[in-house]
Amino acid sequence: MLDIKGIWKTFNAGTVNEKTALRGVDLHLDNGDFVTVIGGNGAGKSTLLNAIAGTWLVDEGTISIDGTDVTKLSEHKRAKYIGRVFQDPMMGTAATMQIDENLALAMRRGKARTLRTGISREERENYKELLKILDLGLENRLTSKVGLLSGGQRQALTLLMATLQKPKLLLLDEHTAALDPKTAAKVLETTEKIVGRDKLTTLMITHNMRDAIAHGNRLIMMYEGKIVVDVSGEEKRKLTVERLLSLFSQASGSDEADDKLLLG
Repeated sequence: MLDIKGIWKTFNAGTVNEKTALRGVDLHLDNGDFVTVIGGNGAGKSTLLNAIAGTWLVDEGTISIDGTDVTKLSEHKRAKYIGRVFQDPMMGTAATMQIDENLALAMRRGKARTLRTGISREERENYKELLKILDLGLENRLTSKVGLLSGGQRQALTLLMATLQKPKLLLLDEHTAALDPKTAAKVLETTEKIVGRDKLTTLMITHNMRDAIAHGNRLIMMYEGKIVVDVSGEEKRKLTVERLLSLFSQASGSDEADDKLLLG
């Protein structure tokens, strides 16, 4: 479902601020893989997701989604393959619109526009059923403005909207980092439900090692623009924080772990 071969990305090339963020990254995801991505500040995690999404084009290498080479495609042309949830809960929804209106926008994404009026009763009933998976009572608040929701409610709604069209690839960019621990756990639980139900191929960046270990069927750790740890299957199921730190030290040749990782 995702095939990345030898991608490089350098920012501010030829200046004193030159920074090589990705160094020949190779990554292959099978259909239905749920991969958690972890690493310290500046490891290349968000650069990797932005490269996949087309936020910027890579300098070298290729990126394919479901057999289609998207390396040269712009961000909006790749959008039909990708669902994405950002760290900021405010980014994925329209605050001045109602919950049902936000869902209608997501449901109509990529489809031809018509002159048909508003949202039908049948659609509203469908939205109520879809919202029940969030277990937040939002199915009874369809006409509430999204701007009145809490950060956690908005992020859960964004997750639902990003997955309505069952994207080829779901990108989660530290989507619980701005939430309190209880709300973050709820959103992660919902993530597991939706990804498992729809068998979505997913890349989830997290700053929390325990979350990276607990979720998904595969874990990769990045360091200085490279993937230095890649565990899956039985090894992933038996993984502990201590073992992960040991693997990181062996692979990177460094005993330094980012404070954010350890505190997480």
